[in-house]
Amino acid sequence: MRDFNAIFTIAYRDLMKLLRDPVRIVSTLIFPLIFIGILGGTFQAGMGDVIGYNLLVFIFTGILAQTLFQSSATGVISLIEDRESDFSQEIFVSPISRYSIVFGKILGESLVALPQGLAIVAFAFILGVPLSLAQLLGLIPVALFVCLFGGAFGLLILANLKSQRAANQVFPFIMLPQFFLAGAFAPIQVLPWYLDILSRITPMRYAIDMTRSIFYLGKPEYSKVVLDSPAINMAIMGGAFLLFMVVGTFLFVRGERNR
Repeated sequence: MRDFNAIFTIAYRDLMKLLRDPVRIVSTLIFPLIFIGILGGTFQAGMGDVIGYNLLVFIFTGILAQTLFQSSATGVISLIEDRESDFSQEIFVSPISRYSIVFGKILGESLVALPQGLAIVAFAFILGVPLSLAQLLGLIPVALFVCLFGGAFGLLILANLKSQRAANQVFPFIMLPQFFLAGAFAPIQVLPWYLDILSRITPMRYAIDMTRSIFYLGKPEYSKVVLDSPAINMAIMGGAFLLFMVVGTFLFVRGERNR
C-alpha cells in the first residue's frame, strides 16, 4: 500500500506541474495539430484516391500514437532535472521500491500526455475524421499503454545521460527517425530490406500499429494500413516495456549511487 501511495503521489506531482504551465500545454499541441491539419489534408488530396483509403484518418492515428509515445518519453527527462536538484536522491533514500518510484514518474508523464491525445481527438472531429463511440472506447486503454511504453523507452535512454542538456540534444535524434520508420505519416508496408530491419527495431512502430489495429478493427481497409495483429503488437510492447523498465531503472539507480 505504501508503494501504491508513492506511485500516485509522484504521478500527481507531474500532473500538477503541467496544469500550472499553460505555455507548455499550448506548445506541445501545436506540432501534432499542424501535421494533422496541413500534412493530412495535403496527402489526402494528392494520394488518397490512389492508395484506396483516407490518408487524413491514417495520419490522425499515426500522429495520435506518436504524440502520446513521444510526450511520455521526453517527459521522463524531468528525472534528470530532479537528479540535478538532488530531489531524486531524497526520494531514493525513502523505504520505497525503486521500481515504484520510477513507475510513478512514468505514470505521471503518461497522465500529462493523455490530455494532448484528447485535444488531438477533438481536433480530428473538427476536421471530419469519422470516430465512433466504439473506436473511442477502444482507444482509451491503448492510449494509456502507449504512454507507459513511451515512458519506459524514455527511461532507458535517459538512464545513460548525465545532464538535462545532453538529453535535450539526444532525444530529437532518437525520435525524429522513428516518425518515418514507424509509419506515422506514410505507409511502410513495402520498404527496402535495410529500412525494414530498422523499422522493426523501432519501438514507436508498434505503438502506432497497435493504435491503428484497434481503430481500423473490422473495417475493409484494415489489411492496407495495419502491419501486425493486436496480439503481436501487445506481446512485443509488453515484453519491451518490462525490459526497458528493468534495465532503465537499474542503470538510473546505479547512476544515483555513483554520484
